[in-house]
Amino acid sequence: MTTIDLNCDLGEGFGAWEMGNDAAMIELATSVNVACGFHAGDADIMRHTVELAKARGVSVGAHPGYRDLHGFGRRPMPGLKSSEIENLIAYQIGALQAIATAAGYKVTHVKAHGAISNVACEDDMTAKAIADGIKAVDPNLIFVVLANSKLVRAGEAANLPMVHEVFADRAYGDDGLLVSRKKPGAVLHDAKEIADRVVRMVQDGAVVSVTGKVIKMRTDTVCIHGDTPGAVEIGRSVRQALKDAGITVAPFKTAVS
Repeated sequence: MTTIDLNCDLGEGFGAWEMGNDAAMIELATSVNVACGFHAGDADIMRHTVELAKARGVSVGAHPGYRDLHGFGRRPMPGLKSSEIENLIAYQIGALQAIATAAGYKVTHVKAHGAISNVACEDDMTAKAIADGIKAVDPNLIFVVLANSKLVRAGEAANLPMVHEVFADRAYGDDGLLVSRKKPGAVLHDAKEIADRVVRMVQDGAVVSVTGKVIKMRTDTVCIHGDTPGAVEIGRSVRQALKDAGITVAPFKTAVS
């Protein structure tokens, strides 16, 4: 029986400002990645998101990004040293671990957010620094990596347990990396198109690029962005399409590596 995890980035509001419908998305996801205060989120939102996940039995992971609230962590920050990147990753993981402990729950995984993840997919130093930051905190934390990227090699070198991720609502280039959000068509919005695409990804273990190139990718978890317009409809369509295809949706309990 084919099984797939559905992950969603949540807790990305700040103070009185909400981002996405976390309560609805957590009903659809099997693992969530919680913003840790640098690109979005704050202590109260982190606590609330963890409590929502605990009530649903959904796995909780840290979602560390650049310190860039104004840009939502989606702007590259060149010039950071390896040690600075490692420390900002460790700092954010630790913050969520403390909040989760206070709520009686546990952080199981880490997935880098936005620009720092995009940079790391192509830059060995950044990828290694992220992996080293995770390992320094807890070598048993599962590293969620973009399939076929340099994050995979960094995770292997650090001997971290890993799950390989594909994106439901993002376009892929012929290089197997995500198309920049600055380009038209980078983010998909048609719920049925996305749902059909996810089923093919899981069944075929591959993605189709913007030019039609089929790229083989290990597919352990599929990301649906919680801040995408229509995210709840997309999530429901994906869940139903997977069910109709006989694919079981469940959280990754252990490393699949």
